[in-house]
Amino acid sequence: MHLSLSKKNKIIQGEITLPGSKSIANRALMIRALCEEHFEIENLSSAKDTQTFIKLLESDELILDAGPAGTTFRFMTAYLALQEGTKILTGSERMKQRPIGVLVNALNELGANIEYLEKDGYPPLKIHSPKNIGHKNDIKIAADISSQYISALLMIAPTLSKGLHIYFEGEPVSLPYIRMTLKMMAYFGINYEEKENSIKILPGKYQAKKFKVEADWSAASYYYALAVISDSSNITIHGLFEESLQGDSIMAEISKSFGIKTTYLNHSIVIQKNKNSDIDLFFYDFTACPDIAQTVAVICAASGIPSQLTGLKTLRIKETDRIDAIKNELNKINVKVTPKRIKNKEGMEIQGKATLESPCFSTYEDHRMAMAMAPLSLLGHIKIEEPDVVKKSYPEFWDDFKKLGFEIN
Repeated sequence: MHLSLSKKNKIIQGEITLPGSKSIANRALMIRALCEEHFEIENLSSAKDTQTFIKLLESDELILDAGPAGTTFRFMTAYLALQEGTKILTGSERMKQRPIGVLVNALNELGANIEYLEKDGYPPLKIHSPKNIGHKNDIKIAADISSQYISALLMIAPTLSKGLHIYFEGEPVSLPYIRMTLKMMAYFGINYEEKENSIKILPGKYQAKKFKVEADWSAASYYYALAVISDSSNITIHGLFEESLQGDSIMAEISKSFGIKTTYLNHSIVIQKNKNSDIDLFFYDFTACPDIAQTVAVICAASGIPSQLTGLKTLRIKETDRIDAIKNELNKINVKVTPKRIKNKEGMEIQGKATLESPCFSTYEDHRMAMAMAPLSLLGHIKIEEPDVVKKSYPEFWDDFKKLGFEIN
């Protein structure tokens, strides 16, 4: 199955209301599950990952299937490690290729009782009643791993009798996501101490409080791409604001290099194209915000700006190997992507300007590949394979593109 996407002109004007951030929604759900009292969560994400998390938290089944939902799988691993009884936690074939060993080892060290059912270090997992959870209150963990492992440990930390002191080895990646977790924990009454190479969570109880989920800045990145590629743009996006918990809000700053102006209103932003980019080389380190790297790679390819994107290590273990996926798909529009180390970090170099001859883009069961490629339809007719993959984080994506005048079949 594929979707055909095109637009008669390169003018983008309209209003979009984004779904709630699944990153924030899933953290709120995890905290609510660990809280002794129920509380209301407004604007819960419509993302399939979030809906899956809700179902798993409420399920009495022995076997729990997280599908391709990485955040859901990692948070459920930590949550189930605290519970009595035995559960089997599994996922899609791709999920079984995504490492979980760092988190499992840390939980077992703290007193959990988790075993691997197939390949060591990878799902599926058999999670038994904890042996003596919380007998230890300090742990060392590699910092250059997915922030979801660290966030999972942080959120269960207050429930441990002695709390938890996490010491990091190396430079943390996706640091804004870790700080998002900490700020949300603080909102619900948890105290912590953050230092350069460690975080200490004091024991305590989560306090039930009504919570509203922000709209998703990662989803907003695709509209920034439209603005850059357009001849003229004026897009209002509802649900976003400047003081955000989300690291991907940096997209507003990044887009300035490409001639885009962001105006902040009351819980909305307006994206306008001021000028075409006149930079000779674009460089950016995505260590703190890897989820928008694909979008920016497409922006650079469409603009024909030689680019160096670095800090991409975690892209190798996402829904697909996103570095290889970007390389393969941009090659279809005559743009060369060279994976290489840049400033001692994994990255890629992009050269060439997109030329389209009705390309058909593969999505690799990765929602962000589908959405990142979609703005290229401003340059000409494109096809997207397996378009329903967007349901993972943004089910309304194609409908919202129609609102902006795109023809979709």
